[in-house]
Amino acid sequence: MTSGPTLGAAYRDASRRLADAGIGSARLDARIMVSFALGGPPTLALTEPDRHLSGPESARLADLLKRRERREPLAHIVEAKEFWSLPFRVGPDALVPRPDSETLIEAVLKYFPDREKSYAILDFGTGSGCLLLALLSEYGASRGTGVDISDKALSMAKENAESLSLADRASFVRSDWGDENVEEHYDIIVSNPPYIPDAHIEGLAPEVAAFEPRLALSGGADGLVCYRALAPRLSSRLAKGGLAFLEIGEGMADDVSSLFRKHGLKTLESIEDLSGIERCLVLEREE
Repeated sequence: MTSGPTLGAAYRDASRRLADAGIGSARLDARIMVSFALGGPPTLALTEPDRHLSGPESARLADLLKRRERREPLAHIVEAKEFWSLPFRVGPDALVPRPDSETLIEAVLKYFPDREKSYAILDFGTGSGCLLLALLSEYGASRGTGVDISDKALSMAKENAESLSLADRASFVRSDWGDENVEEHYDIIVSNPPYIPDAHIEGLAPEVAAFEPRLALSGGADGLVCYRALAPRLSSRLAKGGLAFLEIGEGMADDVSSLFRKHGLKTLESIEDLSGIERCLVLEREE
């Protein structure tokens, strides 16, 4: 049997090809993809550089590289993304979890420091389930509900709950911002609604504009459409003493705060992400 290139050579070639395709993380992506093509850990390309790829492994890597050169997200290709140090299955049916969204998890933990207490948690627009499941992993006595309009996203969220051994405390409901099938009141409500103004979507990175679900991106003409729909539903579902944590886009804090104030919710705090951008609003009922 004719052996293929070594992992080291394949890694160098993949890095060059991805860099030529305009991918800023070319070396990291190449390392992950070479290792993924062989079914090994992410460090395989570095720890076994003299190992040769078989014919089928070379063919698989070639296919993966073509997909990434077309700017398909790496997370879609390897069907996985880490969030809050937890592994999530991801794909084209839900938004790939972003590190920026961990700002919401940090905020919830700040305001609800008792990890042993039982809370009712609601996640509007749950997508992959990353926010809800990350919180349930921290609050072992709590239960939560993830709401989404997409059946495919809900299926993915349920898979993630199973793989993380959280399915017994997580339920998922198909609903348009809780218009139906959501009747409880919740101590903690989180949401990362679509907030990209429609005219800005095509200007996003190709990985986002061409491959992420438009339903999870589109915030209408001004980016606020989903917040307008969410405000009255969130207000009616928040328990006495409960708090809501909303992800927002850059420069949106004042507009979103004003929208929710009209529905009896005031902003306690606006929290910045690691880039210094206001990313999370913390809301409570006005007395």
